[in-house]
Amino acid sequence: MRVVIVGQGYVGLPLAMAICSGGHDVIGFDLNETIVSNLNSGVSHIEDVESTSLSKWINTGRYTATSNPLDFAKSEIAIIAVPTPLDENREPDVSFVLSASKILGEYLLNSALIINESTSYPGTLRKVIVPEVESHSPKEIKHLYAISPERVDPGNKNWKIKNTPRLYAGLTPEAAKKTSEFYETFCDTIIELSSPETAEAAKLFENTFRQVNIALVNEFSLICSKLGINVHEVLDGAATKPYGFMKFFPGIGVGGHCIPVDPTFLSFAAKNSGADAKFIELANEVNFEMPKKIIEEISRKRNEKIVSKKILVVGISYKQDISDVRESPTIRLIQELRDQGNSVFWHDPLVKTWKNEKSSNLIEIKDLDFAIVSVLHSEINKIALKSSKIELFDLTGQLRDINSV
Repeated sequence: MRVVIVGQGYVGLPLAMAICSGGHDVIGFDLNETIVSNLNSGVSHIEDVESTSLSKWINTGRYTATSNPLDFAKSEIAIIAVPTPLDENREPDVSFVLSASKILGEYLLNSALIINESTSYPGTLRKVIVPEVESHSPKEIKHLYAISPERVDPGNKNWKIKNTPRLYAGLTPEAAKKTSEFYETFCDTIIELSSPETAEAAKLFENTFRQVNIALVNEFSLICSKLGINVHEVLDGAATKPYGFMKFFPGIGVGGHCIPVDPTFLSFAAKNSGADAKFIELANEVNFEMPKKIIEEISRKRNEKIVSKKILVVGISYKQDISDVRESPTIRLIQELRDQGNSVFWHDPLVKTWKNEKSSNLIEIKDLDFAIVSVLHSEINKIALKSSKIELFDLTGQLRDINSV
């Protein structure tokens, strides 16, 4: 099969490699010409895709990247794998999906199976993608449509595209059949759902479940702090129950593309249908406010207002051992500290640069008032951190012998 994937980011590029392994020829389409150039040179910008793997599929002719839509005109399968962020008002933004749909409608020269992997609210395939594609397609071309929501967990060494169960649904029985036949070539387990809306809702609920439970454990951690109880010991104790309990870990909040975003898409759909989404909205609020709560906790422990201080923040990506800073709550922490008149430096061996700022060296900054360990990457020198004379506040729960917040 000739397959085009629109979007070569955290979803699109790993998906391209998996599809190549299934014996298909893949065109990775992306409007970012720098990314396209690097990909065609065998240089991956995604941690989950090794450059050696990318180069292998380039050399065999299975994979090529392009920013020219004419190159994918004769594709038999087209996959939309573009970002679905929140806008400045924290409302769902499907502009990238609309753009991808328009491009596919304009440039596909034959009937194709169009699959959406981008996360969005129920009805996106039927009411957004199909009308947009059709409005830009020649009338004689009849496409098939399906949904198969991505389940990518950056940095996860155990669960990859091949062994993670795959949900899918077609807009028609023919679309469902062709989608099943396609994903069977590179996925171990595929599960058909009754409608695209059901599949879209399932993806949103997966991450809403995580958002709500992370908010619960974060709120619980604040309660334990006030009670003088070690929250990690409590959670370890609760986790010994062999049924009815799933352990979540407290921290600075949630980040990345999925957990801070997907519940808002579900809340948006609920409002449009006249339903309440109280738990979802409360969970969003709890996790979004965690950076402020962290500062309040540190202020309480130091028995002073956190103003005019010199502070080091360790780790600014949204997740351990990943360089992605999208929706990172640590960035909100840094901004909040700076807004309160503090001088804030940061150290992250994976991010290295962010908004024209460079990662600070752990041992070069002098006269610090204290440091906050927000994300503890494997590459961070924990010995140097612990042996420094700086007062440390650990938000990760991994440095049990220092101040835990």
